[in-house]
Amino acid sequence: MDLLEIQNRLGENIKRVRKSKKLTQFELAEKANVSEDTIKSLEQGRTWCSDRTLSQITEALEIDVVKLFMPIGTSFNHLKENTEQLKSAIADNIREYINGILKDFE
Repeated sequence: MDLLEIQNRLGENIKRVRKSKKLTQFELAEKANVSEDTIKSLEQGRTWCSDRTLSQITEALEIDVVKLFMPIGTSFNHLKENTEQLKSAIADNIREYINGILKDFE
């Protein structure tokens, strides 16, 4: 699984969760304190967002960030190789985020 596939999965999941909560792109943007264009770009897989923006979106959607990277409609048991790559990419992203926070305390 490459970065583009992860980016597309993120966008698909944001859109799926947003719609399940009956929110428009504008309403989610308002709730997450980001621009509507940011939500549109993410949902279309055209861009990647910062950790801060991702955090704001997950808080607005009231979900754990990991859910935005989960495969849709499939089981992890059937996607063992992709699962390991996804877990690694998520772990790397979280590690970078935590390191950024720790630098603020130095």
